[in-house]
Amino acid sequence: MRNPIRPLFRVVKSDLRRIGGSRREEARVAEAVRSLERAFELLEHLADAGGEMALSELTEVSGLPMPTIYRLMRTLVNHGYVRQEPSKRYALGPRLIRLGEGANRLLGTWARPVLARLVDDVGETANMAVLEGDEAVYVAQVPSKHSMRMFTEVGRRVQPHCTGVGKALLSQLPDERVREILGRTGMPAHTPKTFTDQDALLAELRRIREQGFALDDEEQELGVRCVAVPLQGAPALTALSVSGPSGRMTHEAVADVVPIVRDAADRFAKELGGA
Repeated sequence: MRNPIRPLFRVVKSDLRRIGGSRREEARVAEAVRSLERAFELLEHLADAGGEMALSELTEVSGLPMPTIYRLMRTLVNHGYVRQEPSKRYALGPRLIRLGEGANRLLGTWARPVLARLVDDVGETANMAVLEGDEAVYVAQVPSKHSMRMFTEVGRRVQPHCTGVGKALLSQLPDERVREILGRTGMPAHTPKTFTDQDALLAELRRIREQGFALDDEEQELGVRCVAVPLQGAPALTALSVSGPSGRMTHEAVADVVPIVRDAADRFAKELGGA
């Protein structure tokens, strides 16, 4: 994921030189920016580890001295972005929820032009979803122009094991994390085609990683087929999808839709990287 702090560091240094700031002032600002960059990296390590790590684990993955990590983590704890558990392990804090909700809304806004182009190219409803907790949450949608079309309300939460976007999201996680999520959510059958066995779904996720897309083949709702692809490099686990009636989204049509959705995801990932 592109680190948003490095460009800020360059801008701050440039501005200081332009206004004639002293070397001492420049060094102070540079150190403050380095601390901010390190704090964000620690938060990302926590997120990558499932939201909770010990101080020794943070030291190992970050390469930073333990006193530096302890000082940064105490600052984050004091501001509510990290909390310390009774076990002394550090976990992501509640103040991040508000930031995440705002970022998800912005991500959905940025995605709408991409989804609109997908609808023009494919003719079916286009969606974007993120993994929030144990669920896939739809954050943007542009509906098909067909009178018979798929509609999913933005903000709707679905279990990931039975949806195209859900499987595309799970495919971006290691198997042990997937098992943890499925252990909490269960795998209820929505149709006779729904995956209800963990091992079978994990095998399906391996295929998704290899082929680069997920297919909901009437697994959530009979008569509906969906193609979804992971959005690489997004700030959260994200997937784009196209869904429609299986009468139009035939297996032959799916073969044509897949490269279009993958190209849209690649272009959007580059747009996010350049933002």
